[in-house]
Order: sequence, then structure tokens, then C-alpha cells
Amino acid sequence: MKNSKNFPFEKARRVTSNEVSSARKAIEGRTGIKRKARGRPIKPSDDKFIPTSIRLHPKIIEWAKKEAKKRGCGYQTIINEILLEKAV
Repeated sequence: MKNSKNFPFEKARRVTSNEVSSARKAIEGRTGIKRKARGRPIKPSDDKFIPTSIRLHPKIIEWAKKEAKKRGCGYQTIINEILLEKAV
């Protein structure tokens, strides 16, 4: 289908997790290649982050985003690293 505007989304249904699982097993059976695990690895409980919301000055966010772009990571990671340095 060239254009998604023509697809009848109102008639479409969600694929169940059992269907996904059986499709993956079928692919593995055909190709003989074990598929890699997907998703993030599980963190230990002492390393899990607590979701929170804080207000920061726009200059701090701007600096963190620039620094993150240089390092190739997320700006929240930069802010977290700086706060950890000061806290420990």
C-alpha cells in the first residue's frame, strides 16, 4: 500500500504478544539464527532512577543539551552526572 491514508485503521486490530512470539520462533526456525534479546537490560534495584520533575533555568538546559550533543548522550544524563559528582 503506497499511501497510509488508504489503510482502514478503524478495522485493524492489535497483534497479540502470543502472535509476536510465535512469529519470532518461526523466523528462528526458518533461518536457524537465534534472535537477540530486545529492550533494555534490567537494572539492579539500587541503580534504578526515581522519576521526578524539577524546574531548571533555561541556560542550564541549553548548556546540558550542548554538552550532551558533544558527548553523544542525553542531556538528562549530563545533569545527573553533575549532580552525582556534587552529592558524593
